[in-house]
Amino acid sequence: MKKILLLAAAFAFTLTGARAENYDILIRGAKLLDGTGSPWRYADVAINANRIVAVGVIPADTTAKKVIDASGLYVAPGYIDPHSHASEALEVATRAGCKALIMQGITTAVINPDGGGPADLTPQLKLITQSRPGVNVVPLIGHNTARITAMAYEERDPTPEELDKMREVVRKGMVAGAWGLSDGLFYQPANHSKTEEVIELAKVAAQYHGYYTAHVRDDADYNVGAVGAVDEVIRIAREGGLPGIVTHIKTMGPRAKGYSAEMIKHIMMARAEGLEIWADQHPYLASSSSLVAYLVPEALQNGGTPQILTRMGSAEMVNGIEQNLIRRGGADLIQIASYPTNPALEGKRLGAIAKDRGMNATDAAIAMFKESGGRIGVVSFTINEVDSDAFMQQAWTMTDTDGGAPVFGQGKPHPRTYGAFPYKIRRDVLERHVITLEHAIHAGTGLTAGMHGLKDRGEIREGAFADIQVFDLNKVRDTATYEQPHSYAEGEVYVLVNGQFAVDHGEFTDMRAGNLLLRDDKTVCNR
Repeated sequence: MKKILLLAAAFAFTLTGARAENYDILIRGAKLLDGTGSPWRYADVAINANRIVAVGVIPADTTAKKVIDASGLYVAPGYIDPHSHASEALEVATRAGCKALIMQGITTAVINPDGGGPADLTPQLKLITQSRPGVNVVPLIGHNTARITAMAYEERDPTPEELDKMREVVRKGMVAGAWGLSDGLFYQPANHSKTEEVIELAKVAAQYHGYYTAHVRDDADYNVGAVGAVDEVIRIAREGGLPGIVTHIKTMGPRAKGYSAEMIKHIMMARAEGLEIWADQHPYLASSSSLVAYLVPEALQNGGTPQILTRMGSAEMVNGIEQNLIRRGGADLIQIASYPTNPALEGKRLGAIAKDRGMNATDAAIAMFKESGGRIGVVSFTINEVDSDAFMQQAWTMTDTDGGAPVFGQGKPHPRTYGAFPYKIRRDVLERHVITLEHAIHAGTGLTAGMHGLKDRGEIREGAFADIQVFDLNKVRDTATYEQPHSYAEGEVYVLVNGQFAVDHGEFTDMRAGNLLLRDDKTVCNR
């Protein structure tokens, strides 16, 4: 009886989409990773226009305008990046093709993270549409932006009128098509906000079936601590009535090492309670932001760059920078990513710069602040690997890049911009065996689509959009390094965005087939 059932199941699978007809694209003989987390299986995939129309063993006499022999290759959904800073490129026609994303296999990017983006989404969305994006684009509306609109950078609670203005920014953003509320509680001015303020804005996003995603207040022990920061996201989700995401989840520096166990415990308890709490992460052990954000004490950031510069050299500033350097493991773990007034320092470590100048690291940092007007981007090698691995293994952790789409050759940006997804496959699946291949694909595709409510995305199945990658697992790798970050990933043989070839035979085509995905009842599926 068991043998009969197995034969029946195999026969049913063979018949899936088994119509001997002409298709636009037919992918033959691939190892299918369908995005659900299931192990790979052999399958053919047929595409008409922008949709997948058949998956299974398709008859040999079937024809197609283009047939791809995928023997020895894997076919999977295109990656969905839930935390992307690519908006700057997407708004410019000459850069909107987003080669750095496409060559990783990314076909959809969620923009305006960390509480940023414009207060009025309409002009941004118009620019992106006019620029013809190479990837699908999912917009968010930012808390930090809403606060600046209502009350600039004031270090206080909002008045009832100001809170109403913030609510209106969020409401208009959601009506314009935003999928959720992003936050940057680590950054000015949202770091002045009490949790209650955020909850009120989260309630607005919840009215439109949105979600909340936050760069938490603390990844170490700056203020509330990494565990307390996760608890804040849980509270906002609970009282705001919407899903919550701890974005680019991590622990930073020697003092926070091992905190993942308690952070995971609290998230699991919240999920057991019935709350939708999720996380996303990039797989590197370095973060990237500004030197101001990483070294200047929070209380001394008030008033923005002009006021910060007036405080440089004060005893409070000196002591605060010294403590933050200790918190981050020392000046040798901080690398200059961008320094517009002195590009020769890009790629160098703060400790080496201080040594060259005959100064201690704190004095060197202060001198650099003054020289640059505060405009220094950095990479900080302070993410704890044991915690990163623990987060990566969770069923609720998605993969992100936290990168953008930079001007090729400009500065020394974090290599995650060019290689986050293939880096995870190469290092964490193939070399270190931290997770399985099917887990890694699911964490970047079906899991992300399902959490965000992206209808017909993130899976290889009949009726889904043809956002597809076909890759050679033996060749998948990131080539970008911290020293030489401007280098595209390898291993993608074909990448399709809405059924159009963005990569063909391993070559970038600059086919602009991405769509602006706006939240409404037709585009959202049930989470």
